[in-house]
Amino acid sequence: MKRQENTSARLSRREMLAASAATLHACAWNATAQEEQRKGSHSTAMGVVIHSYGMHSRDPKSGAQFREPLRFLKHCHALGAGGVQLRLGTRSSEEAARIRQFANELGMYCEGIVGMPRDGSDRDRFATELRTARECGASVVRTAMLSGRRYETFDSLEQFQAFKQRAWKSIRLAEPVAAREKIRLAIENHKDWRNEELLHIIREVSSPWVGICVDTGNSIALLEEPVSVARDFAPFAYATHIKDMGVREYADGFLLSEVPLGQGFLELPRIMGVLREAQPDLRFSLEMITRDPLKIPCLTTKYWATFPKLPARILADSLARVRQHAQREPLPRVSHLEAKAKLAEEEANVRHSLQHAREALPA
Repeated sequence: MKRQENTSARLSRREMLAASAATLHACAWNATAQEEQRKGSHSTAMGVVIHSYGMHSRDPKSGAQFREPLRFLKHCHALGAGGVQLRLGTRSSEEAARIRQFANELGMYCEGIVGMPRDGSDRDRFATELRTARECGASVVRTAMLSGRRYETFDSLEQFQAFKQRAWKSIRLAEPVAAREKIRLAIENHKDWRNEELLHIIREVSSPWVGICVDTGNSIALLEEPVSVARDFAPFAYATHIKDMGVREYADGFLLSEVPLGQGFLELPRIMGVLREAQPDLRFSLEMITRDPLKIPCLTTKYWATFPKLPARILADSLARVRQHAQREPLPRVSHLEAKAKLAEEEANVRHSLQHAREALPA
């Protein structure tokens, strides 16, 4: 009990410093970015996924800047990013042309984010969003089949199988629309499919218009090994979410946290090299989500409800990997911070990650 109290005290002191440290950190990054821009050495080919600015997007004051494509492009260009991945929605051809021209003038790529069609009545909405994305200059749009996390969403294998049938229906509706609009769909490994399951879907669809958005961290939550994820998905990679991850054990499994690039345990140069070798024109997009660690309760009964045949060695290998790479310091938390400090921390994390990409990662 005494040890637990001492640990809590240390965390409390750490948390009291976090807000002011985050603000100072962001200010320092602003000055550095401006100086690098003046020197002309601030650019990286890596783009930024809008989810990296989740808190900014929801903020009453700054939200409009990060939800509006032209302003988001301008912000990311100022950071030296090579492009953006964001939800483009439905826009007039004139507005889409302005976005495309602006991105071209900045020398940046633009990728879309779209929700899959739920049923036949939703197909027109889907088609219109794909058309908008294409007119904005996107050749690929990222999508996902499940908005939540498999081990939290489903209580039984039957529930998961029903979701699987709905997913197949969506993909069958979406593929001919993507082919007609000539824009590729990149289905993310979104803590829903294990490697072999998503690969089975892609191979069954067997279409040049349906591939994968490779997230370098998500599949850890389903007990996959990160380099194997890249190797398995590389032949079908159409887009990416590049992130680094920190891990630590907890009573029901392990904690999983996005951390700035270079501060986690992922072998990012190796992972990105595998992807680049298979897809020379693949774009790397940063998804640095600033939030509290996620709980991966792999030692609970509910977690295993949809994995009736997964071998025990998969769990053993995953826990061994967590123990091998566990961070000594507590994983970053932001829920206790004031709103301004949260925004500052988010901005600092994106800036740090882009600088690391410039200095240490493949273009």
